[in-house]
Amino acid sequence: MIRIRPRAVIPAVVLGALLVGCGAATTTDGPGDDVPQAVPSAAGTAAGGVSLMPTPSPTPTLVIQEDPNAPELVRDAFAGLQATLDDTCTPGAGDCAYFLGRVNDELNRLDEAMKADKKGPGHFEEPLAWTSALRTTLDGDVSTPNLEKHRAALIGTRDRVNTWMQGHPDDYR
Repeated sequence: MIRIRPRAVIPAVVLGALLVGCGAATTTDGPGDDVPQAVPSAAGTAAGGVSLMPTPSPTPTLVIQEDPNAPELVRDAFAGLQATLDDTCTPGAGDCAYFLGRVNDELNRLDEAMKADKKGPGHFEEPLAWTSALRTTLDGDVSTPNLEKHRAALIGTRDRVNTWMQGHPDDYR
């Protein structure tokens, strides 16, 4: 014999009654008779025939790189570098290899974007010199031990480039 406890039955009965009550409701295609309705043709125009609805801008405000094979924009490369600003690591820790490798990659991306920018590399003379000095320091060795050895140079270059870019907002906005 199955025993049913009254405490379990009461909530089930209440829930069932609510569901039945909701299922019996009927809907119409519009609001009830107590809600004023607008004539669709007049809803979007004022008395003088002027549209009240906003018209979309004829040109998008988002700047999209037209040629996907073109060099990366400085703005986009700088955004990648900025994403590393709040991060750091302790040499020997598990995340240090990833972090320092990413900082190095982001600096290289920004370096390439600055060289390819329409303003010319002369406009970015200081940050390009800093990244060039960093490449000389790393001597082509991007292994974890070498990146950890030159951790201060990597983070220092990142911070100097960031500070320079913050002083030149027209280059990344």
